[in-house]
Amino acid sequence: MSIDGPRLAPLKGPARKLVVLVHGYGADGDDLIELGAQWRNVLPDAAFAAPHAPAMIPGFPPGMAGGRQWFALDAYDPNLLRRDPHQTAAIYATMQRAAEQVAPALEQFLDAELKRYNLDPGDLALVGFSQGTMMALHIGLRRDPAPAAILGYSGALLGGAGLEKQIRSRPPILLIHGDADEIVPIEAMHAALNALNAAGCPARFHVSRGLGHGIDGQGLSLGGAFLAESFARPR
Repeated sequence: MSIDGPRLAPLKGPARKLVVLVHGYGADGDDLIELGAQWRNVLPDAAFAAPHAPAMIPGFPPGMAGGRQWFALDAYDPNLLRRDPHQTAAIYATMQRAAEQVAPALEQFLDAELKRYNLDPGDLALVGFSQGTMMALHIGLRRDPAPAAILGYSGALLGGAGLEKQIRSRPPILLIHGDADEIVPIEAMHAALNALNAAGCPARFHVSRGLGHGIDGQGLSLGGAFLAESFARPR
């Protein structure tokens, strides 16, 4: 399958960096490309791209914006995830298998965008929101050479228990999550941090107090600074 989505050219000069924004369930690339507009001043030589997930959510009203999914969430229940960690592991394992099916399409998009701007794999940063964070972590930790950074908002790590056997790179990671998130509980971020640390991939985190399932101004600012810092690291 082939995917595409909106793009933003660098604010100044040719592209020397690429930031790919991976949207969440029920949205599309148009929903997340605005992050690029917010970060252009701190990343003036970065190109931004926000691919649309390949599948529409069944029954989504025609003509409405968004409605796309990287994979189905039929078994997902945030209340169950809060109550039963064992069941959480089983649901995340199912979602990981689904993510593996769509990952090649996103990988192809990443490689094509790097080629478009004549950039190296290390010039890439992945940013995800919610289900997009799941995809960004799944792909970014398995790319070799590693991306410059992975920034995840309000998401989770799929298949964390077996990560140490699959991980191929350890890029800088920042996870940002609201402690009032009603869709992806804050516990998902802590579980991701534990699994990443166990796999030898330390990650930073920030908890946005009182924030639900979204991105606030502080998280946006921290994310932009993290990307700029990560791109500046010697590789």
